[in-house]
Amino acid sequence: MFFFTCSDPDYVIYMGKDKYENEELIKYGLECDYWFHVSNLSSAHVYLRCPEHIESIDDIPSELVKECSQLVKANSIQGCKKKSVDVVYTPWSNLKKTVNMVAGEVGYYDEDLVYNVHIAKKINAIINRLNKTKTESFPNLAIEQQNYIEEKRQKELAEKRKQAQLLKEKKQAEKKKKALLKKQQQQEEKEMEQYMVSNNEYEDISADDFEDNFL
Repeated sequence: MFFFTCSDPDYVIYMGKDKYENEELIKYGLECDYWFHVSNLSSAHVYLRCPEHIESIDDIPSELVKECSQLVKANSIQGCKKKSVDVVYTPWSNLKKTVNMVAGEVGYYDEDLVYNVHIAKKINAIINRLNKTKTESFPNLAIEQQNYIEEKRQKELAEKRKQAQLLKEKKQAEKKKKALLKKQQQQEEKEMEQYMVSNNEYEDISADDFEDNFL
């Protein structure tokens, strides 16, 4: 696999070395990966690995779409010779692989998730900048995918626990508030009863005796 440093350090661009490595990338991608390919031409498989806050393909910054598109055009035997090409990109999870497909060939589960960008010309400044950062690495893709899935599962469990604790605290606060209101209501009722008793006592006292109580 080849890795490239893009304009935003929160993102990673990587590319398969050949069609066999592309097969591994198709099989062991991550949900945060987006796949780029020259439309209707043979080309490299370029991926953009995004940070957590990118929740959909529409959230990808246009500058990074441009960088990946320029890179995939430059790594297409036919595409690099053409002045302009169209590039398709889609979430890795939308890539569909069937048993009758040759190495490196893919389809899509949902055509609506396949985006198209027109590259009017090659931008050497982008290609040269990316190629200067090019490195080759041989990660264990299966292990990386397993670790990613497990980490995501743990985060989801932690979030569920957090929400459950917040709900518990909310219920406890509401219960405490209700108990306090009930106590205040009981106190007010008690004071009202005492007031009524006092009034009843005075009703049984004559006017002369009432005045004598204050002399």
